[in-house]
Amino acid sequence: MRPNERDKAYLWDIDDACQDILVFVADTSFKDFENDKMKRFAIERQLLVIGEAANHLSEKCRDDNPEIPWKLLVGLRNIIAHDYGEVLSERIYKIAHEQINELKQGILKLLNS
Repeated sequence: MRPNERDKAYLWDIDDACQDILVFVADTSFKDFENDKMKRFAIERQLLVIGEAANHLSEKCRDDNPEIPWKLLVGLRNIIAHDYGEVLSERIYKIAHEQINELKQGILKLLNS
């Protein structure tokens, strides 16, 4: 089912944040990532945007698209925002490298439906 206009705005925000993360992490080794505080913080910020936007999507949009891990996105946002001492660089790097492109493809599919 096609998302409504409000949901589309949040989906565009998620897509933009995914694109930024992909650019930030491109050709970056874990060691370089871990040593680059600005890059780490930029990626964490975009993960916050993704989680916040996912949290504001309508329940119908989330329910109609269960292939996107909405609860995990919101949960990650909450961890970054509230448990910042517990945020592990390895976890953030792995998400950025292994999961963001897949999320972006899923979001684009929704936007193009």
